[in-house]
Amino acid sequence: MRDTPLSPIPGTLELLILRTLGAGSEMHGFAILEWIHQSTDDALIVEDGALYHALHRMERRRWVDSDWGISEKGRRARYYRISPEGRRVLAAEEERWSRYVEAVGKIAPREAGT
Repeated sequence: MRDTPLSPIPGTLELLILRTLGAGSEMHGFAILEWIHQSTDDALIVEDGALYHALHRMERRRWVDSDWGISEKGRRARYYRISPEGRRVLAAEEERWSRYVEAVGKIAPREAGT
């Protein structure tokens, strides 16, 4: 059962995207998907449609900026980067997420059978 990929918990996709972009340079959508997938050891799978809806929402909120460029495969692609406002949101969301994980950890079993 543990090998089954997970979808992000509702409300955390933006945090995952901001963290991904905050860890490096600008990336196109497919690279963001791959980074999340690889960074979680294949545990999290983000659907393409959900990613692009979130990126557009985040761009409207000015959490990310974007420009058109050419991908490593020679295709036109939109490249996203975290904005200064996105960095502020990321810091706040990381703090909120840490508090959430700590709170759930007080209730959820740490090991099977506990």
